[in-house]
Amino acid sequence: MNVQTEPKRSKEELIEKLTQPDLITGSEILLRSLLLEGVDCVFGYPGGAVLYIYDAMHGFDDFNHLLTRHEQGAIHAADGYARSTGKVGVCIATSGPGATNLVTGIATAYMDSVPLVVITGNVATNFIGTDAFQEADITGITMPITKHSYLVRDVNDLPRIIHEAFHIANSGRKGPVLIDIPKDVSAHKTIFKPAKDVSIRGYNPTVQPNKLQVDKLIKAIEEAERPVIIAGGGVVYADASKELIEFVNKTRIPVATTLLGLSGFPSAHELWLGMPGMHGTFTANTAIQNADLLISIGSRFDDRVTMNLNGFAPKVKLIAHIDVDPAEIGKNVKTDIPCVGDVKAVLEYANTKAKPAKSAAWITELQESKEKFPLKYGDTETELKPQYVIEMISETTKGEAIVTTDVGQHQMWAAQFYKFKNPRSLVTSGGLGTMGFGFPSAIGAQMGNPDKLVVSINGDGGVQMCAQELAICAINNIPVKIVIINNQVLGMVRQWQEIIYENRYSHIDLAGSPDFVKLAEAYGVKGLRATTKEEARRVWQEALDTPGPVVIDFVVPKGENVFPMVKAGDTISDMLMGDSE
Repeated sequence: MNVQTEPKRSKEELIEKLTQPDLITGSEILLRSLLLEGVDCVFGYPGGAVLYIYDAMHGFDDFNHLLTRHEQGAIHAADGYARSTGKVGVCIATSGPGATNLVTGIATAYMDSVPLVVITGNVATNFIGTDAFQEADITGITMPITKHSYLVRDVNDLPRIIHEAFHIANSGRKGPVLIDIPKDVSAHKTIFKPAKDVSIRGYNPTVQPNKLQVDKLIKAIEEAERPVIIAGGGVVYADASKELIEFVNKTRIPVATTLLGLSGFPSAHELWLGMPGMHGTFTANTAIQNADLLISIGSRFDDRVTMNLNGFAPKVKLIAHIDVDPAEIGKNVKTDIPCVGDVKAVLEYANTKAKPAKSAAWITELQESKEKFPLKYGDTETELKPQYVIEMISETTKGEAIVTTDVGQHQMWAAQFYKFKNPRSLVTSGGLGTMGFGFPSAIGAQMGNPDKLVVSINGDGGVQMCAQELAICAINNIPVKIVIINNQVLGMVRQWQEIIYENRYSHIDLAGSPDFVKLAEAYGVKGLRATTKEEARRVWQEALDTPGPVVIDFVVPKGENVFPMVKAGDTISDMLMGDSE
């Protein structure tokens, strides 16, 4: 990759330079403050209201900015950067349409608790409220989907606000924070004084757990015969994967990982049950339905996991919930043992006292279930099945790649058939289910992890929503491998219309999509295509051997469905097994 320039000076020298009490503009304060927060890449798109900010970037070699081709591409890239690195992602857009183009990405990050600092420009303060050209009340528009937001009216407040924004975004339950900077504020000058301390009245997230509650959980575990853990994205975001593995090994409790929790617990572990919920494994769902103790760790009992709550976990005696956000505990499912706190801190304490459950017979039963009811599909030598493609990618990368997905059938196949080894190796839109997310998020993941293989798995529908970002892959030689599972249809919508709407197919045909190989080549990116297993193996290896970005178009059958499947309104006991039935 040739995006990031070599550092001109040591870190100490840079900090000394950045913290000088110079008379500088709000724009220069912003850039210096971002660097002092440890930001190494900002994704953005310029416009009138942020021109002072972009002017300050000119000649500022220590500041790394990646120009995307759409604001939505910028925020999804910042999101992928944040999820894959654990750092705060940053993006910049102008006022009005530039800012509103970020809304879907802000909501995506908010639903999945991803730390972002979103910087928007606004019209000058004397024009606010006058319906000036390209004015939009972006703080008002995004209020329900941000953790906090700022409208900066005084340049002297800027260092404090930026420092606070990073603290809020990356503490407690993480999430996006918006900073709206009017154009005149970005131009005003003041003596730069870096912010050092953070003190926000009323904001003090609970990190350390109530030990008495954790002790109750430990006692419940010792008495449980059929315990199950549902591990969610909170395990990943708290960097608590190591602590979870230790906890599971000590307590001998089987683990089901939600979509966002998949990379937080290794797929190869003997006590891993798979993903629960609508497209979960038979064993994960039946384990939950027969459990006597259910422990949610960093999972919010999302409706795609629980399905019909009236029939969820009917045999359970106690439900425990570990979460940093107290608002989630008891919100969807009645909780008997609430453990509020950072997942890592809770598990660290729990591991000092953890003892095995009475789960030996239960584990044997579930392991037999895994062998009897594995994930299956109707493989054939005459067609290239999408599940085969995911299995091939998993095997050739040995589960070591960072995988980003878009939303739809391919997302579920990736969740089912890719075997994840490492935390933060799955980047996917869970709560909002945002089409167009997969490819630009891979760009951000690659920028944050330049030495790792990043594979972006997309459908032929979602990939067209941000396909313009191929330009920056070509220009900057960002070596993402862009996989397209091409079934010429909006696959998940087609599946629902087949199963639930009695084959009434309505507006799902994507036959008019471009030739993706030619589209890639038009942007200056290598394009490859496969329609058979032999071709798939050959072109995938060619893609892996290519040092730069590659688009691989895997043409698969139109009628393939994701199974197991639980229909809306049914319980997770009511699984359609497809070819396994």
